[in-house]
Amino acid sequence: MKISLDTNVLLRLIVGDDQAQQRTATDTLQNAELVAISVHAFCEFAWVLNRSYQVAKPDIATAIRRILDTRNVVTNRPAVETGLAMLDAGGDFADGVIAYEGQWLGADTFVSFDKKATKLMKEQGATTLLLK
Repeated sequence: MKISLDTNVLLRLIVGDDQAQQRTATDTLQNAELVAISVHAFCEFAWVLNRSYQVAKPDIATAIRRILDTRNVVTNRPAVETGLAMLDAGGDFADGVIAYEGQWLGADTFVSFDKKATKLMKEQGATTLLLK
């Protein structure tokens, strides 16, 4: 079976706050021929871990990397890697994904009101514009 995971399945895999659901999620992932995980699911996953479970950004990055290392997982890896670079720099995963996808769509400048996001993107070599 080729499957696409919802964010709640990703959370059950990592959080372990419901052991039965964690076992079901793990078995489902292991038994699938292909596991498609959208970038949106990873964005939501990172946000929920940080905001609802107070997981530190380095630990979120580790969790995402563990999922990516699973043999049958497919995703937009360049977008996820850009999100991980932002997490590693102390920023938000979604900001990295947004910047990557914007560039992929033809943009040449990351524009935001978020000082931290524009600073971190600039440090990673992106052209940025901080709106005031």
